Amino acid sequence: MHERSSVAELADRLRRELDRYSPGGKLPSSRALVERFRVSPVTVSRALAQLAAEGLVVTRPGAGAFRADRPVSPAPTAGDTSWQEVALSAEGAADLVPRSVDASGVLVSLAAPAPGVIEFNGGYLHPSLQPERAMAAALSRAGRRPGAWGRPPVEGLVELREWFARSVGGAVTAAGVLITAGGQSALTTALRALAPPGAPVLVESPTYPGMLAIARAAGLRPVPVPVDADGVRPELLADAFRATGARVFVCQPLFQNPTGAVLAPERRGEVLRIAREADAFVVEDDFVRRLVHEDAGPLPRPLAADDPDGVVVHVCSLTKATSPSFRVSALVAHGPVLERLRAIQIVDTFFVPRPLQEAALELVGSPAWPRHLRTVSAELRARRDTMTAALRLRLPELALPHIPAGGYHLWLRLPDGTGGTSRALGPGGESALTAAALRAGVAVTPGRPYFSAEPPAAHLRLSFAAVAGTGEITEGVRRLRTAWDEVLGRTG
Repeated sequence: MHERSSVAELADRLRRELDRYSPGGKLPSSRALVERFRVSPVTVSRALAQLAAEGLVVTRPGAGAFRADRPVSPAPTAGDTSWQEVALSAEGAADLVPRSVDASGVLVSLAAPAPGVIEFNGGYLHPSLQPERAMAAALSRAGRRPGAWGRPPVEGLVELREWFARSVGGAVTAAGVLITAGGQSALTTALRALAPPGAPVLVESPTYPGMLAIARAAGLRPVPVPVDADGVRPELLADAFRATGARVFVCQPLFQNPTGAVLAPERRGEVLRIAREADAFVVEDDFVRRLVHEDAGPLPRPLAADDPDGVVVHVCSLTKATSPSFRVSALVAHGPVLERLRAIQIVDTFFVPRPLQEAALELVGSPAWPRHLRTVSAELRARRDTMTAALRLRLPELALPHIPAGGYHLWLRLPDGTGGTSRALGPGGESALTAAALRAGVAVTPGRPYFSAEPPAAHLRLSFAAVAGTGEITEGVRRLRTAWDEVLGRTG
């Protein structure tokens, strides 16, 4: 947070001083700027890059930064874009479901908070937990590989596909793996391949808002199937298939987002049997298998490892365990559906850039990779325990029905009646608490976007991965207590 604000402040100060230099004039050296403004070399580099992107300076490696000789552009003319409102809302007769795009549930975990705000709404590891040195070394080695900048196979590098196949297990081989650009892209490809516009798609309730956004943007109708402490309820899944005629069910059997539930052993076979009898696919989003906590014990295999009939389309990714920008993932499937997935992937993106695939191979094959996973495993457990203890101490009013042994968040239920009609929190209590928390200096995620229909209660999701450490977690919960008291109209 501090680094982002420092970059913006330095860029603004340099922008105001540019008139001191004639076009082509040289700016002070990076070292001089570091000493004058008392910032890091990284901050100087990023601020100059910002000015270069604006066309205000030109940077020359080994020579320095110079004021650009840029002609003054005329002021832009305001146009009339009102016609777009009609064009975008004119649904054709075949559009059974409006294909509007609501990215609000996704943006909650992507937007950078303001300086000083503790990030309990993040969806990725804090930079201090990311393997930055290992990724940088892997990218450097990858760039020197023979053919690294050439065109890769459209399915992905065979060595990387083999690595993903081994991580899934069972009878999965490289022939059944497609390399994709992140889990969100893989889910988008899967839903487009498996369901036509207007079709129903069964989803867990609650579930990942990004998946709901994908479905609705594709013109699909998400139909909720409730989840309990042991994952999706098979009897309700069977009922939903019969009632809707759906041919797709999307689930997260391992550390489900947001509940953290793990699909119980006795339900795993039931889910596959029910889907097979409905002639339907199960899209398995195995998004946090590499973010297991050190006290988790042995993990169940992916559903895809126990699926000889091609029911499961499996999605897994390296992004959550590395960095938001390390967007390398895989789609795993068996049978004719694989060709349809491949065709859509090619049409949409051609292929994942080869240097990134080569870097992924370098990273997962290095000794740094298992060390990184062990470090993250221990750190996530410590953060989970710190947040759990702080919530029980300061906010016992919030129910914490399940403490997961993997992933990066907790799912809290607000007291009954605090959704939209609570006398305690007032109308829109969940939204009011979220807004009050932000005023108190902590960003949290409301529960409403995780439900495709009316939620049974009000919830909050709190992430413990995107903060700097356990100290921020304790302080963030203290601020959340302040917000709770504000909304309830108390002072203590």
